[in-house]
This record gives sequence, C-alpha cells and structure tokens, in this order.
Amino acid sequence: MVATSPPVPPAGRPGVTYKEIATCYGLAPRYVAENARWGRHPEWPAPVAKRGRSQEFDPQAVHDFTQRHHARQVPALDPARTYTVTEAASATGLSADTIYSDISRGRWPDPDTTTPDGVRLWSGETVIRTLAGRRAYGR
Repeated sequence: MVATSPPVPPAGRPGVTYKEIATCYGLAPRYVAENARWGRHPEWPAPVAKRGRSQEFDPQAVHDFTQRHHARQVPALDPARTYTVTEAASATGLSADTIYSDISRGRWPDPDTTTPDGVRLWSGETVIRTLAGRRAYGR
C-alpha cells in the first residue's frame, strides 16, 4: 500500500523513524528497515536526525521515494473500449497468465460482455478499477 500523503513526524521532531514509516505504509518496521526495495535501496533518503537508537528520515523525502518506487501507475486504457485478456495484459504490463490466474481465483471480475463465439471482454473502466484494487502488479 502506498500512502497518498507523507508520514507525519511527532510534534517537535524533524523526521520519522522506520516504525512510523512502516505504520504509514502498512508494513513491518523490520521489512522497511532491511528490505532492498525500501530502507536498503540505494536511493533511500539519508537520515536527518536520531531518536535514541532510531534514525529519523525526512517525511517528504520518504514519500517522494515511495511514489517513485512503489506507487502503481494507472494504465492508459480507454474506459469505454472493451479488452480481451491478451489486450488487457499488454496494455497494463501484466502477463495474460496472471490475469487468467486471477480469474480462476476469483480476483478478477466477471466479463462485462461475451461475444457469441465465447470471447470474454472487459471494459477499460472495469480493468482500471480491478487493477486499482490489486495489491501489486508488474511495471
């Protein structure tokens, strides 16, 4: 989950700790501190202060980092057009197998229409809404 606003430091403090960052983004503090996609990433912001043993990070710099590295981009789909699984996959960066897997697991909605020869079609609006609710998807 990527927050839409920066984490808020406690009153009188210049920054936020890994624990506060983790709370803001719905992750475990150890994961944020030690994962190569978060706190160990080469572009992770430098600490601005210390609070006891904890490093503090500029909240806006942390937010900017998460927007660059973890925010999902909304796919550029025409909401009124209908898409097959293959077309939706190529337009969104997912593989068709991932969409088929989601369909079989009930994580993808029923098709908006089905052609007489059995081709399932989803509107761009449905695809966009479905992807917005996904935990993560390919870039």
